[in-house]
Amino acid sequence: MKQQTFALLLAAATALPLSGQETGKSWSLEDCISYALEKNIQLRQDRISLQEAEVDVKTAQAALFPTLSFGTTHTLMNRPNQQQSNTVSGTEIITSNEKNTYNGNYSLNAQWTVWNGGRLQKNIKTQQTNRDIARLAVTQTENTLQEEITKLFIQLLYADESVRIHQRTLEVSRATCERGRELWQAGSLSKADLAQLEAQVSSDEYQLVSAESALRNYRVQLKQLLELDPDQDFCLQLTEPDDEKVLQLLPDQGDVYAAALAQRPEIQSGHLSIENAQRAIATAKAGYLPTISLSGSVSSTTNSASTYGWATQLKNGWNNMLGISLSLPLFDGRQNKSNVQKARLQFDSSQYALENKRKELYATIESLWTDALNAQQQFRAAEAKLNSCQTSFDMVSEQFTLGMKNTVELLTEKSNLLNAQQERVQAKYMALLDRTLLDFYAGKGISL
Repeated sequence: MKQQTFALLLAAATALPLSGQETGKSWSLEDCISYALEKNIQLRQDRISLQEAEVDVKTAQAALFPTLSFGTTHTLMNRPNQQQSNTVSGTEIITSNEKNTYNGNYSLNAQWTVWNGGRLQKNIKTQQTNRDIARLAVTQTENTLQEEITKLFIQLLYADESVRIHQRTLEVSRATCERGRELWQAGSLSKADLAQLEAQVSSDEYQLVSAESALRNYRVQLKQLLELDPDQDFCLQLTEPDDEKVLQLLPDQGDVYAAALAQRPEIQSGHLSIENAQRAIATAKAGYLPTISLSGSVSSTTNSASTYGWATQLKNGWNNMLGISLSLPLFDGRQNKSNVQKARLQFDSSQYALENKRKELYATIESLWTDALNAQQQFRAAEAKLNSCQTSFDMVSEQFTLGMKNTVELLTEKSNLLNAQQERVQAKYMALLDRTLLDFYAGKGISL
């Protein structure tokens, strides 16, 4: 897939170097990553989810404590046809012949779940684990952003160097065409051969324009990934990396995998999901256990028909209540049994999910390592081929100038040289990309 991506880049070639196109801030790879980690919308949403998980932890912790509430009701009663009524208000029996009476009730109620099979404590740990998973989701989004930005940035470096290759090729074509025109005027070159040279110039001009257009498109993709405003200046620091970095010794594949297993957020999240699944089984089993609750309240009432004052009524009507309740499930329509079975199935699913993540991680690292090794070997071979093609082209070009080689031979050598240049730059940036991502998976960060 990566080879196809670079092949498309090569076919499209790319645009003028961006370092001199616009004024304003010049963005390096590190600048792009830092900006994305601060401004990316998806990352902001993940951070909001983390804050929500923090709230859930506090809510679960608060469930350990009693609840306390105050309640009051006020009733106005009208008895238009009743001459006399008896009303119980607190400890007082009130006899009244008033048609309208007002009654007030005041209560303070407390409720506390003393024990419910440990489900409250388990819920706290579950919510804390969910919070840790949400934090890892933030880290995973950060990693994804860094990988995507790095891939695009290295593609831009490749495209920028490809443009310079096409520029130099066009310069050579124009110089060769000009020399061919002189030979034609001197009668040493046919009109057909001159037309071939002129057609080659046009072809190279077209390839350069296509290359410039492709580079601009990649710049737009990176700008969109960073979520920059369309009219914002975006000048990139496209500095050609040193060839020595391309040929650096690759880290051991096993060491990279071990480091990735220890610190990659998707693996850590998988372990936490298994912990939650184990806890869910214990929570489901707790459904078979009894629940013990305490309740208490203090209340009083007042009545407008009473002969006592408001304060005296509150005092006389004051009552305290303390209760304890025990709830034991006897028949629940198979709810608890089903909950336990589902929790066990979720535990098995979490284990399979983690194993799958491990395999995917190993496959990714193995692919990066193999591609990096192949690209390094291709780069060395392409270097040797380029030197050979350059020497051959220089010789044929000189012989063409002297009239010793024809146009077909010259254009053939020129095409071979261009292909060798493109193969070298393709292998170079393939190796650079894979090596950079290998270091990133090993926990070393991203740098070019």
